[in-house]
Amino acid sequence: MMFKRFFQTSRKNIAFAFDIDGVLLRSKTPIPRASEALKLLHENEIPFILLTNGGGQLEKDRVEFISDALDVPISPLQIVLSHTPYKGLVNKYDKILAVGTPSVRRVAEDYGFKHVVHQSDILRYRRDIAPFSGLSDQQILESSREIPDLDKKRFDAVLVFNDPHDWGADIQIILDAINSENGMLNTIRNENSSKPSIPIYFSNQDLLWANSYTLNRFGQGAFRLLIRKLYSELNDGLQLDDNTIGKPTKLTYDFAHHVLIDWQEKINSQTTHSTTQRLPSLGLPPKQTPFQDVYMIGDNPASDIIGAQLYGWKSCLVKTGVYREGAPLKHIKPTMIVEDVYEAVAKVLNQ
Repeated sequence: MMFKRFFQTSRKNIAFAFDIDGVLLRSKTPIPRASEALKLLHENEIPFILLTNGGGQLEKDRVEFISDALDVPISPLQIVLSHTPYKGLVNKYDKILAVGTPSVRRVAEDYGFKHVVHQSDILRYRRDIAPFSGLSDQQILESSREIPDLDKKRFDAVLVFNDPHDWGADIQIILDAINSENGMLNTIRNENSSKPSIPIYFSNQDLLWANSYTLNRFGQGAFRLLIRKLYSELNDGLQLDDNTIGKPTKLTYDFAHHVLIDWQEKINSQTTHSTTQRLPSLGLPPKQTPFQDVYMIGDNPASDIIGAQLYGWKSCLVKTGVYREGAPLKHIKPTMIVEDVYEAVAKVLNQ
């Protein structure tokens, strides 16, 4: 019965988007039956992508690990990391402060940003900018570069790529930049404003995330709250006018929708081996969609499920990650609540 219904469903032009942490993997360990769920879709050419608020590495590197862990071929064109939409900002900003783990420098440069400064470069320039940094001198030397004329050319934007590891120093450096005089290092503007001196972007706003520990851990959303609170204190109570992408924002769901449409076209034209992708401009919604339904499979009601709900997609909430059974969902209404990702896929295909 399952396969009869499955083949009937496969002709209805449905698609799937999967969160990763708490849905397919828990830390680096595959969640039981996740491999079988993706294999079912891959073998029957039903389009799916991975849509995650995780990041800090190149799409091809993340996909390579997931493909090996789950034993399912996945193309780098099938994943949207939290910062993947930053590709749409490459022609907008010249010199950026790329905040996150040391790996984000490579990501930003691979995207095409011309002048990339990592926060560790600023610590190397002057250690007393963040005197209580948790990084040793050796760690700073290993992760940083000496940037000529670092203080002679303005920064155009701050882009937070993933959760940084040295919060005290990173908060200081970011607040210096967004309260500077026109983006110049070692300066401070004279007026208070809700508008920062240079734009700041956060790649997600997840307060919590699930790893191998028993309890949920703070994520980039918590880091953002600290930045916003301190900015307000420094600006006479005014609230920071920042930019957020990632789930549950419409901007990220629009971007992911474009990626799904592009992948469907590659399946139809048998060009899934391609390495080129038609990327939309940031914030541009698809003009039309080939899909009757798209199902978002996630573990976090506050990002995966509410994002799909507001965007018009259906959703499956799994119990293998952030969500705890019986926790109040209030205004969040998943299409279904299931034990795991395989049950989600099976139920959709059996409808």
